[in-house]
Amino acid sequence: MTLLPPDLDPELYERLVSTGGGALCQKMGIEFLELSAERSVATMPVAGNTQVIGLLHGGAHVVLGESLGSISSAIHAGAGRYAVGIEINATHNRSITEGLVTATCTALVLGRTLCTHEIVMTDDQGRRLSTVRMTNMLRDR
Repeated sequence: MTLLPPDLDPELYERLVSTGGGALCQKMGIEFLELSAERSVATMPVAGNTQVIGLLHGGAHVVLGESLGSISSAIHAGAGRYAVGIEINATHNRSITEGLVTATCTALVLGRTLCTHEIVMTDDQGRRLSTVRMTNMLRDR
């Protein structure tokens, strides 16, 4: 069960529930545990998301980070607005070949037109695997 903010825009709620966060999130096994503008948490299995030599694919880190950053920004945007990514970067600190990755997304800036989040991926022992920073622009529909 995902922990959601009580004032979540009903349209965004419906989209999150009906799509499970989107087709790519479903394919990658991403599970959202907590979602808010300020802090969001999700997990993703390593299995099924590895590159040719068996390490978790760097792009999988970015997909997990961007998923949390985008949803957190959309929650902050509120009703009648949406978020679009304008910048993302990742630093990979440690490899992983099995287990579960936990991503914790923390707001750095929650502005009227821009949101920036830092997403830290850790392994089962709490060791940092990667850090993603994402900026979203908030637009009116």
